[in-house]
Amino acid sequence: MFYTYNKSQLKFEPIRYSNYFKAVLITFTITTLVSFNIVTVEDYERILEINITGDKEFSEEKLVRKLKELNIRYPHIVLAQAKLESNNYSSRIFIDSHNLFGMKEARMRINTAKGTQYNHAYYGTWQESVLDYAFWMATYGSKCKTEQQYYNLLSGYAEDPNYQAKLKSIINKHKLKDKFN
Repeated sequence: MFYTYNKSQLKFEPIRYSNYFKAVLITFTITTLVSFNIVTVEDYERILEINITGDKEFSEEKLVRKLKELNIRYPHIVLAQAKLESNNYSSRIFIDSHNLFGMKEARMRINTAKGTQYNHAYYGTWQESVLDYAFWMATYGSKCKTEQQYYNLLSGYAEDPNYQAKLKSIINKHKLKDKFN
């Protein structure tokens, strides 16, 4: 967080950024960290419009579109994580906190969390949860060149020793790879 000095009250105060500035910052960071494509001004405007005016209603189809728009690597694995971590979009953490991935509030990387609720990060919208996951992936998963390397990284994501097997089972059962072809 950034601060400014208030001379009249002789104290530092946090700078409150508008939602517009946050959307610009998030868009710039994600496109810089996640995407390796050349992004045009029109692309930035489209992404910014999506982030600012994004539909707050959730559906798995909208999540699939968001993962495609953000050019997320291994999106079928990420979709399986969302299904598993949110108990197929029915968990209290997802419904009350818009947290699709069971993420904790990050302390050492850029994030979009509004704070902590139920011992997990909470977000203003489900889209912010997806953006935060993209930041997590850019920070920790950027060196993963294969699906197996990514699965190995995810072994540390959850405490469940069967996490990889559960994700693979969800991917096969729901044919999640087909959603991204």
